[in-house]
Amino acid sequence: MSFLLGKKSASAPVSGATTPRTSGVADPVFEPISDEPHLVGHPGYLTESHNEALKAFTELLAKAGLYSPASEDGTVEASPDEATLLRFLRARSFQPEAALAQFQSANEWRKQHDVENLFASGFTAEEFEDTKRFYPRWTGRRDKHGLPLFVYRISALEPLQKELDAIPAERRYQRIIGLYEQMIKFSFRLCSYLPHPTSPLPVSASTSIIDLGDASFSSMFRLRNHFQEASKLATANYPETLGSIVIVNAPSFFPTVWSWIKGWFDEGTRNKIHILSKDPQSLTTLSTLIKPKDLPKIYGGELDWTFVEEPNLDEEAKAVLGEMPKGPAVFNLKTGKVEKPTAPVF
Repeated sequence: MSFLLGKKSASAPVSGATTPRTSGVADPVFEPISDEPHLVGHPGYLTESHNEALKAFTELLAKAGLYSPASEDGTVEASPDEATLLRFLRARSFQPEAALAQFQSANEWRKQHDVENLFASGFTAEEFEDTKRFYPRWTGRRDKHGLPLFVYRISALEPLQKELDAIPAERRYQRIIGLYEQMIKFSFRLCSYLPHPTSPLPVSASTSIIDLGDASFSSMFRLRNHFQEASKLATANYPETLGSIVIVNAPSFFPTVWSWIKGWFDEGTRNKIHILSKDPQSLTTLSTLIKPKDLPKIYGGELDWTFVEEPNLDEEAKAVLGEMPKGPAVFNLKTGKVEKPTAPVF
């Protein structure tokens, strides 16, 4: 989920590269990754019609009591921020009414699951860190455009299957919520704070490598509900947080797996999925997205990092954080500091 263009005027029409790639829409397509830019519709890269839709969406949210403008003195920021508004608009093809319906649904979902309190006080640091074993993990690095790079090695879950099944369904769902909140409030904010090609525009998506190497068909079948649960949660409530998704080491049975999973994603997300075969040469195409120093060695890069390890922070992130915080955390963009999440006080 590529970001290569220089900054454009927020009101100027954007030319070129406005049509998403279509690999993987109907059937898996094994082809190189393009470095074609996909910034259209993001903050700072809006056409006139996008700006009109954003204005209409903001007005609809305000009428529904779901939007608070920034204060005139700048001490209070708009809520939700522009990046969040645009995520919902992109998910609904910049149709304000449709974006409003999804936003309202997501807002009700957050209330139903008490998301703010859950993230603030629903996990011990130990449980939260343990949860990361079952889901995509941040490498501590970023792609060429400043997006956090996550990796999900499916075969690593095989020995954990019984442990995963033993977690009550509701708690497993809450853990997924916690990790998404961490991605939005810590990883995206940190990467927005660090120097990146589109600074000072915010980072609001991630790049993910899904590694199917050594994963058996039987394990993929057993884990399909686990994957589906997380995918549906993200599509409905955290739209447009996935950037480029690169599936590597795709096995011969992958077309069958694809027939299960392609319906979990909307067309916009499917257009971001790139599928690479087991041919070692195909891994070199990852270099179009990720610098060798930030790409794990197992995928043809230079980074000493494996899926079971803690994030290996780059020098810029290390200078800001020192080390990765344990447990739920929020990155404060104003202070450049890590904070513990707090629930809103009414």
